[in-house]
Amino acid sequence: MTCVVLDIGGVLEITPETGWGQRWEERLGLPKGALHERMRDVWRAGSVGRISEHDVQWEAASRLGLDAHQVEAFMADLWAEYLGTPNEELIAYVRGLRGRCRLGILSNSFVGAREREAALYRFDELAERIVYSHEIGIEKPDPRAFEAICAGLEVEPEACLFVDDAAANVEAARAMGMQAHLFEDNIGTIARIAAHLEAGPLTPARVPLG
Repeated sequence: MTCVVLDIGGVLEITPETGWGQRWEERLGLPKGALHERMRDVWRAGSVGRISEHDVQWEAASRLGLDAHQVEAFMADLWAEYLGTPNEELIAYVRGLRGRCRLGILSNSFVGAREREAALYRFDELAERIVYSHEIGIEKPDPRAFEAICAGLEVEPEACLFVDDAAANVEAARAMGMQAHLFEDNIGTIARIAAHLEAGPLTPARVPLG
C-alpha cells in the first residue's frame, strides 16, 4: 500500500521565529546569543530524550538565574514558537487521505511535544504512527529515523512519499529509497501527494505486460 510520511514543524505546523530568545536575553541582561549558548546541550538532550521536561526547567533556572515564575514564562515562550499554528489546509487534506494510504509522521522533536501536539492539533488522530526523535533517541537525517517510521507503518521505503521542509532530510530520505518532496507551499505539496497516490505502490504487479 502507498504511504505518506510528513514532518511537523514547518510543514503541518507553521513555525516562524518569534524572537523569544532575544527578548529573554534583553530581559536578563545577557549578551546576544548567550541564552542558546548556555542551553545548547540541554536543547540537544531534550531533542533525543536524554533529559526530562522537569530537568529542562531545572537547567533553565540554574543556568539563566530564573525564579519559578520566570521558568514558567520562559517555557511558555519556548513552546509558543515550537508549536506555532496549525497548517489547516494541509492538515485537512491529509485527514481526507485516511483509508487511501498509510499515514505517518516523522519529527525531530523535544520532550513534551507529543502531549502538546495531540492536545492542540490531534496529530495522534491524523496519522497511524508518529515517530518523535525524543522518543527514539535519533534525529533526521540519520537513516535510522526513516527506518523507524517505515517499520512502524510496516511499509517498504519505496512505497513512501516523505515531505519535509529541510533539504538535508529530503535528500536523506531519498538515499534510503523513499520518494521525497521538499515542502515549500501547500499547493505544490498537495499536488505531489496526489501524484504519488495516483501512481500507486511501485510493485512488480503494476508493471505493464508485453
